[in-house]
Amino acid sequence: MKFVRKERPVQSLHLPAWLTVRAGILLTVIVVSPLASGQDQPVSTAPTRAVATSAPDQVGSESGLTLAELEQMAFSGNPTLAQAAAEVRAATARKLQGGLYPNPTFGYEGDQIRGGIQGGGEQGFFVSQDIVLGGKLGLNRSILEQGKRQALVEAEEQRQRVINNVRMLYYQALAAQELVDLRHKLSQLAQDAVETSHQLGNVGQADQPDILQAEVEGEQEELAVAAAEQKQNRVWRELAAMIGKPKIALVHLAGNLEDLPGGNPDEWLRAMVEDSPAVKIAQLEVLKAEASVARAKREPIPNLQLRGGLQKNLELEAMTNHAIGLQGFAEVGVEIPIFNRNQGNVGAAKADFERSQQEVQRVRLVLQERAAALLQNYATSRLTVERYRDRMIPRARKAYELYLKSYSGMAAAYAQVLIAQRTLFQLQANYITALENLWVNLVALQGFLLSDGLESPGHAGEMDRPVGKFNAPSSTTAIQLE
Repeated sequence: MKFVRKERPVQSLHLPAWLTVRAGILLTVIVVSPLASGQDQPVSTAPTRAVATSAPDQVGSESGLTLAELEQMAFSGNPTLAQAAAEVRAATARKLQGGLYPNPTFGYEGDQIRGGIQGGGEQGFFVSQDIVLGGKLGLNRSILEQGKRQALVEAEEQRQRVINNVRMLYYQALAAQELVDLRHKLSQLAQDAVETSHQLGNVGQADQPDILQAEVEGEQEELAVAAAEQKQNRVWRELAAMIGKPKIALVHLAGNLEDLPGGNPDEWLRAMVEDSPAVKIAQLEVLKAEASVARAKREPIPNLQLRGGLQKNLELEAMTNHAIGLQGFAEVGVEIPIFNRNQGNVGAAKADFERSQQEVQRVRLVLQERAAALLQNYATSRLTVERYRDRMIPRARKAYELYLKSYSGMAAAYAQVLIAQRTLFQLQANYITALENLWVNLVALQGFLLSDGLESPGHAGEMDRPVGKFNAPSSTTAIQLE
């Protein structure tokens, strides 16, 4: 493109001074920017990668830190996973303790120790033991076995919570990285325009309002860059905390937001209401409550109480005037369940069993209710991504190229080129946001809606948090143009 070709039409059309300035700014930007060669479009269909600002002790490969590497860091650094493992060990120990046989009692026994004027008395030892009947110890083990299995599922659930949070934050950080790179490009174009306006002003070809307008636009783009960088830093701090490495420096992330997996949302919903850890925990609670009912019914069966021992009787026998000597004793007893047959606890256990059955259905309904909004967000985000990728961005790029070509031939106004360029960049920014929303909702739906990866895992017997708090971004933000 030659400047001589520009000057002749301008003189013949007698364009106003502000348009001359704008034309000079655009042409200067085109000449300075690599976009003029046509080798690097202002916006590509695929998001570009931001240059990372990392500390010297950078973590990850040269291409950037991957999602798999972040997940491995979380497995070793997130303290909630160690807490969940400790809870499994505690549940195993409780099961062992609940099935142990009661210890015998060994002791001293004395009666009429001084013996009065006879110098007698009885002294010796005894051993007592309760024999547990009715299979109560086995039922105790059955109850606590369900508690152990619940702890194992809780550990799986906590692992899934951590994985989900790491993945969500990874995709949010990756999108923030893309937006920072995009905003830097926009800011560079605006700064080039500011410099050009000052140069034209120095030779008397730019008015003060045009220079001020260019400076305002440059400041706006700098603020946009700062806001994008602050968001990137915030998301990175959250991600660093989630993986248990709060001091890790900001590094480049490797990945492609457009590498979307397939899948059927209806299948995700079916798996969620059938295979979710929350549903499994509720089902184990039913088995636990059922075992508790059986245990409560066996409670009235009395244990056999045995007691026996050996004594030395120092009382003098009247005929021989010698001590009576060693003598043994034995006792056998049972508690007769006349008044207390544990009927209150049996009734309470039955009520808990009925409640646990309803809890399974409640958890499934909760999951389906919470998934409804995410399914809508996912479907809208997917449609938005496909529309941006396949139709809107290609058309906006084509419009920009046509306007730019027409302007170079003085067949279009600069304002039209500028509007087309901004529209293209804004569509790219919205496209990145739509991809971020799509990934976050997808991770939530495939991960049973579990989040709160830094919340302490629950103890056995506590009410499970089937979903917990979950803030999924709305897909509507991805289709609103600024």
